[in-house]
Amino acid sequence: MPQLAFANSFWGSFDVLEKPVKAGVRKAMEKFQLLTVAELHADKGLHLESVDKARDPRMRTIRINDFWRGVVLAPDDGSDVFLLVNVVPHDDAYSWASKRLYTTNTATRGLEVRNVVAIEQLTPALEKAAAVAPKLLFASHSDTVLRELGVDEQVLRAVRTIIDKPQLEAFGTLLPEDQFEVLQYLAEGFSPDEVYRDVVGVRRPVDAAPDPDESLAVVIANTKSRITLVTGPGELTDILEKPFAAWRVFLHPSQRRLAYRVSYAGPVQVTGGPGTGKTVVALHRVKHLLSRSPDTRVLLTTYTNALAATLRENLSLLLDGDEQQLARVDVTTVNAYAHRVVTELGGKAPSPVGDREERHLWQRVAKTLGLPWTEQFLAQEYRHVVLAQDIRDLDTYRAATRRGRGTPLSPVRREQLWPAVEQFRALLRKQGSTTHLTVCSTAAQLLAVGENSELRYDHVVIDEAQDLHPAQWRVLRAAVASGTDDLFITGDPHQRIYDARVSLGSLGISIAGRTSRLRINYRSTEEILGWSTGILTPVTVEDLGGDGSDSLAGYRSLLHGRRPQIDGYASEQAEVTALVERIREWIGQGIRPADIGVCARFNVLLDKVYDKLSAADVPVARVRDNPGPDTDGVRLATMHAMKGLEFRCVAVLGVTAGALPFAREVTPASVDALQHDSDTLRERCLLFVACTRAREALQVSWSGAVSGFLPDAGHR
Repeated sequence: MPQLAFANSFWGSFDVLEKPVKAGVRKAMEKFQLLTVAELHADKGLHLESVDKARDPRMRTIRINDFWRGVVLAPDDGSDVFLLVNVVPHDDAYSWASKRLYTTNTATRGLEVRNVVAIEQLTPALEKAAAVAPKLLFASHSDTVLRELGVDEQVLRAVRTIIDKPQLEAFGTLLPEDQFEVLQYLAEGFSPDEVYRDVVGVRRPVDAAPDPDESLAVVIANTKSRITLVTGPGELTDILEKPFAAWRVFLHPSQRRLAYRVSYAGPVQVTGGPGTGKTVVALHRVKHLLSRSPDTRVLLTTYTNALAATLRENLSLLLDGDEQQLARVDVTTVNAYAHRVVTELGGKAPSPVGDREERHLWQRVAKTLGLPWTEQFLAQEYRHVVLAQDIRDLDTYRAATRRGRGTPLSPVRREQLWPAVEQFRALLRKQGSTTHLTVCSTAAQLLAVGENSELRYDHVVIDEAQDLHPAQWRVLRAAVASGTDDLFITGDPHQRIYDARVSLGSLGISIAGRTSRLRINYRSTEEILGWSTGILTPVTVEDLGGDGSDSLAGYRSLLHGRRPQIDGYASEQAEVTALVERIREWIGQGIRPADIGVCARFNVLLDKVYDKLSAADVPVARVRDNPGPDTDGVRLATMHAMKGLEFRCVAVLGVTAGALPFAREVTPASVDALQHDSDTLRERCLLFVACTRAREALQVSWSGAVSGFLPDAGHR
């Protein structure tokens, strides 16, 4: 019986198909599994056909329906494994298949593909340009070295024309995967020995002596990172029903070099815009760290409970539900980890107050002391200066820097303010409570003096790092001993939606020489990405480490699709009614309800959406209720709760001038001009985050006055 394997490239084409076409793919694959190899070649229903003038004679197509064809790599060596690589319209299928060549990498022994026609056409022209170039990117590496790393003769000729890294990236979609990744490593300054260790060695099978008679089945077995082999009908049904889930942990070659590098000498930082795969890199880094020792313990942490739940779900998916491996990873928020540390080492569970109660306490302090500052200013001074620098006495406060604070405070003014800090702390002690950030500070102190192995880890992997406060960073620094592979940090300052400022260097976290930036968006289409980026175009964003600015320059997508739908309505009721119709359209196109996300700034609007969808018999679920992956229903979430999530289709509602920016969340410029600018930027980032959750379709709407954050809002 023939076996069926799926290349990871297949999921990109399958996921965007309309419902009837997907049904045709399922039917064809089910029929495929019922036939013998001989019957498969003779069967008229699947129409397994060779491709005229194909550069790879093994290329075949199979019939999905009158308009769509599946592209298959068929064995010609007596083996029985067929590889499904793409699903495209009929004429495009033959054109696409005729240009591709599948080969076995001489170093990794894995299967890889190239656009052989495009490389042949481009190389001569590039050779002319390279002949007059002052410097070539790979001039310092000999042909022998490149061949030992798996670069074959055709690619080698093309490599000798490449001038710089942008040209290499442009070539990337044409080159074989393993070879392209080798070249990326070399371009980043890694030595050939390091590249062999971190790219070739980790993929090369133990018994991978070159074998000219190696079957396609063996080569496919050598390529588990990019190919899924289906062993039975039940597995086929499951994988075709949940292809979007597979993409949540799929690692692209440009990301693999970061996740699977054998070792780093210290803390590592990976940044990048939405959809560049930072979270996926973090998950794969956890998988790599677990593989190094059966005793390795990892803390995988993030900012919110919702994000932690998503990390936990995706890590289980990546590790195939392996309970033994999952038991060695604690997936939790920083605050929850700090709470556990204080409970176990301090002997008593802390009782943190909520944001509202904390504001009330500062109001009491301001009123009691009759100070010339608002409770808002006092709370921010406490958060951004006192807690951020772990200040415990007046003398330290007098000498402290106040970077980022817009209202200067003389030594006399600081002496006047410090009693407010002491009274706030006294009020907390009196009622037996504390704050979340104080819990983190306490946990860091306890870990620093204790050696409890159950509360410390071999490695800490941090996702969404841009939202962490210095007090949270201190507890993470204390959670793992300084040294090799201690901290792996991912984040994006353009997605900073909570009030956090940090200088990693000041906290003893040196990332010098160990930073990387991802610039290719693998989630959203270029149309969605370009429009969403316009939300942040007018502003400058501070980088993740707090030592400079960060830019989205060069941030791009390789995907294309529909432009975002931007609509204003006369009333909120009309806006919600139109949303219900749009969701029906998406579901009618074959989109699963669970792959549709709807967000708004406030829950009151989401409640109205929930009622309308329920009345229309559209399944719906609130993200705050933590619906599992098997729970069907359109997902509803506030903009803050959308962080870390992604959907095929997203609707962003209520983008009004009153909601974005929301006045209560923005410090008046008269109180602190710098804080006002920071708060306004955070509001912009919130909208940016919401819009970049969409993969294929984005709808943005409002009723009444439109938010000035929308690109071209002044012309609406």
